[in-house]
Amino acid sequence: MNQDPLIKKYALITVLVASFTTPFMGSAVNLAIPTIGREFDSSALLLSWVVSSYLLSSAAFLLPFGRLADIVGRKKVFILGVLIFSISSLLCGLAWSIQALIGLRLLQGVGSAMTFGTGMAILTSVYPPQERGRVLGFNVATVYTGLSLGPVLGGAMNQHLGWQSIFFLNAVIGLAAFVFATRIKGEWAGARGESFDTTGSVLYMSGLVAFLYAFSSIATSGTAKYILLAGLVLLVLFVWHEMKSKSPLIDLKLFSRNVTFAMSNLAALINYSATFAVTFVLSLVLQVVIGYSSSTAGMILLAQPVMMALLSPFAGTLSDRVQPRIVSSIGMALSALGLFLLSFVVKETPVWLIVGNLMVLGTGFALFSSPNMNAIMGSVDKRFYGVASSTSGTMRLVGQAVSVAVATMIIDLYVGSAQLGPAVADQLQRSSNVAFIVFAVTCVGGVFASLARGNMERGAKQAGK
Repeated sequence: MNQDPLIKKYALITVLVASFTTPFMGSAVNLAIPTIGREFDSSALLLSWVVSSYLLSSAAFLLPFGRLADIVGRKKVFILGVLIFSISSLLCGLAWSIQALIGLRLLQGVGSAMTFGTGMAILTSVYPPQERGRVLGFNVATVYTGLSLGPVLGGAMNQHLGWQSIFFLNAVIGLAAFVFATRIKGEWAGARGESFDTTGSVLYMSGLVAFLYAFSSIATSGTAKYILLAGLVLLVLFVWHEMKSKSPLIDLKLFSRNVTFAMSNLAALINYSATFAVTFVLSLVLQVVIGYSSSTAGMILLAQPVMMALLSPFAGTLSDRVQPRIVSSIGMALSALGLFLLSFVVKETPVWLIVGNLMVLGTGFALFSSPNMNAIMGSVDKRFYGVASSTSGTMRLVGQAVSVAVATMIIDLYVGSAQLGPAVADQLQRSSNVAFIVFAVTCVGGVFASLARGNMERGAKQAGK
């Protein structure tokens, strides 16, 4: 593969810019949640959907758009996705109600799924194998830069420029990615001519949306249990359909024949389910319970992504020398410890102790994330790289959505429909303590899933069957 250096340059810049927006948006918006609640006079339940709606649509559309991009062209889907993301970000900043904001966040998630599902595939298509490690390293660094800047820049922008400025900035960044994407010459479609599994896509998206929506609403809605059941039935039908399909959305044999691949993805799902809502919950505690400003809360929350950014390269290198399951399992255990320690945070907790707990959590996530991805990609044959990457991304997004749904359910049990403020500070503190205990216990279960994956050599052999 000898691509034009200019094509490689524009592809790298485009994907890096797009890769920055998703983690930055997620971590920055969390700091603006209390402010958005005050402006729209919204309950904690509705505010949680500002976060959940974006994750829900991103998770639902990621696999279908990843498959569609392989058929019609990855650049086409990527460019359209960036455009949708930019326009919806602009409209989010102009939202006239909390319901409108939630709806526009759904659209923003669709655009994000289109770019996230194709960006890595474009880099893999453009760069030869001997250069991919370095390029993918740049991409990981960009993701963590977005995570690190999100709380600091987002908190400051929310305090001094208003929460709308966060969305406007993402619209500008998305527009820049769109301009660079149009400069990339060529197109890549590894499955051109193959049929798209429309039935499987509909079953998957409707089942996943129904399941996640009902799961987050089960404490407040009498019909949620029926929607949850319907979602499970649709997902079972999806699995049944995929096993019969000649051109499936995802090859389920990867899970049944490859223990390393299956357990590594399960570990990722558990880890994200237990850790993603930390920023959401702790930002509420820091601002509503303890009384910090959004910019100060952002500086405190910076401790976790900084540790992730500093230690992830080391963890990735370590997993090349030590079995990834060992490194990842240690990371999962540290994450469980950090979450358990956060369950003791109260109004009087000194800030240095909160920062220390976040550093433990960040260290654990760094030791888990890169080695776990190493195990996933190293356990499959080259022809499954795209599917493996999309599957891993889906585990991440579903885990994030589940994490916020669990946090929302617990907060709603204590706070109810009351507006966030000093009047509900005690209830919010108790709900956060319970949430962190639940997340810690979940992470302990993840340690066993991580250890059960076996080693990469065995997984690689299984993948070749």
